Amino acid sequence: MSKPDAAVAPGFAGRIALFYTALFLVAGTKLPYLPLWLDWRGLAASEIAAVTAAPLFLRIFAGPLIAMLADSWGDRRRAIVALAGLSLCGLGLLLLAHGFWPILLVTLLTALATTGLMPLAETLAMSGVRRAGLDYGRMRLWGSLSFIAAGFIAAAAIRAHGPGSVVWLLIAGGALTLAVALILPADPEGKRPASAGLDVSVIVRTFRTPHFPLFLLAAGAVQSSHAVFYTFGVLEWQRQGIDASWSAGLWAIGVVAEIALFAFSRTVVERVGAELLLVAGGVAALVRWTAMAFDPPLAALVPLQALHGLTFGAAHIGALHVMSRTVPPAEAATAQALYASVTSGIGLGLATFLSGPVYTAAGGRAYAVMAVLGAIGTLAMLVLMRRSKTQQQP
Repeated sequence: MSKPDAAVAPGFAGRIALFYTALFLVAGTKLPYLPLWLDWRGLAASEIAAVTAAPLFLRIFAGPLIAMLADSWGDRRRAIVALAGLSLCGLGLLLLAHGFWPILLVTLLTALATTGLMPLAETLAMSGVRRAGLDYGRMRLWGSLSFIAAGFIAAAAIRAHGPGSVVWLLIAGGALTLAVALILPADPEGKRPASAGLDVSVIVRTFRTPHFPLFLLAAGAVQSSHAVFYTFGVLEWQRQGIDASWSAGLWAIGVVAEIALFAFSRTVVERVGAELLLVAGGVAALVRWTAMAFDPPLAALVPLQALHGLTFGAAHIGALHVMSRTVPPAEAATAQALYASVTSGIGLGLATFLSGPVYTAAGGRAYAVMAVLGAIGTLAMLVLMRRSKTQQQP
């Protein structure tokens, strides 16, 4: 463990944890329930998939550019505040959007802001891990707890006031995110250069880190395998007769499993290794989505949802620690953005866009395609581990 660093501000971990809490109040409402709001607005399944996928494609370009600017400025906190303000404006405009194209345009505006928030928050958190030996999982788990709370709050609001309440909850979460962003700690690894500018070579240099493209394929495939679940999971459960309360409960089971892993992430990484955590996530994705393709009953959905602790949690923690070890701190935000661009942009975007017609044609059987992505991620990570081991041998 690293010795405490005076450059890390007092209360660093607490303020980062509070920001995760606010950020995931939005995510915990948007991810499961925005498709219900879109359906309530009259959008077809293919349009819902397009609106859900479009922001993911935006991340491919916007994420790295925003991260490069933040690295160049040397003040990632200031970038977070600006993005949180723009995100709140976009969420407010959703109230005025009707029809596919207006909703799509407003969603893209909001996504332009939010696409940089998570990578920059992760960069701040990991700088505390490197500088002061802080436990990433203990900070991040508060976001998962708020994700669960948001799901139950949204489910209750939908029962009481209908799907239209979803946007009001998103606005409330966005306002809290901006408020907390204003009290975030200074970046302990931030350095203000003599002249800030946009240096595209940073992306090239980061991408050329040994085995980084193969790592992105592995992590991207595993995280992209969630596309059908994220877009149509609640709608599919409704088709099976599962009400909003049980839908929130099933989401909560997955996130509780994720929290349990986050709580002991430092020990798990030390004992298992970051690379094997990614492998575990891929194998779990293969099992989870194969089973989901057969419309499992409620009793079977409980353990399948618990696998979210591996399909998302283990894969995500493993990926962050792999990057922390292999990418220089000065390029950390760029690496985080490239990771987000591939996992939540190219990969998840394509998978989400394709999930619309696949789900329309096959219903719950669309999960079988996601199982294939889990297998691809597993194989890519095993190849990466073998190459790294061979390269280290004399």
